[in-house]
Amino acid sequence: ATKIPFRLNQNQALLTFEDEEVAQRLTKMSKHSVNLDNIKANVAVKPFELEMGFQFELHVTVSGKRIIVSEIPELPIPKDWMRDKLELSFYKTVQGGGGEIENVTYIKESGTAFITFLRPGASNNFLGCTKYPFHAEGRYFGLSVSPDFDFHFRNFQPYCGVSKKTILLKGIPEVEEDEESVQDMIEIHFQKPSNGGGEIEKIKYVSQGTAFVCFEE
Repeated sequence: ATKIPFRLNQNQALLTFEDEEVAQRLTKMSKHSVNLDNIKANVAVKPFELEMGFQFELHVTVSGKRIIVSEIPELPIPKDWMRDKLELSFYKTVQGGGGEIENVTYIKESGTAFITFLRPGASNNFLGCTKYPFHAEGRYFGLSVSPDFDFHFRNFQPYCGVSKKTILLKGIPEVEEDEESVQDMIEIHFQKPSNGGGEIEKIKYVSQGTAFVCFEE
């Protein structure tokens, strides 16, 4: 099931009832006088609405054709020459290269390059390769090679809605009792049929800061 977060702010509470008719009845009453630590507190009852958001599945796979090369030395040669040298080096299958190359994107400022091979699965030759030998300007260097990743979004869809079994309480005053005790007082009040309440499945009260409550779709 998809978990949808909701931010519960300070001096607010969420109550989920077993019977949605109880929640609907309390919402229509709008205001409630709740006894908290011998203080009559007038709290507002609001329908619970999830904020507009989006849910999706993110699939991450190792690219079979593309690698990232870093720690490329800065040499006094044109950018195009360096790109050609990288292509020749990673093309050579004798050195464990990937074969024919489709594209090389060289970024001189960061000393990195993105190399795309023509053959699917060619990048697998470099898995576990920490240093790749590179010869340029009469010197040998060890280049860092890491896999590139493909990201795919699936089942992308918006969500919003109103929970018919849940109510939101606002304007709960601060009292000397601790958070758990106040939550118990609220639960006792809204469980009583004489107050228009009923059996409560879940309750969450926040006295300080904020909290995130997850609802399953």
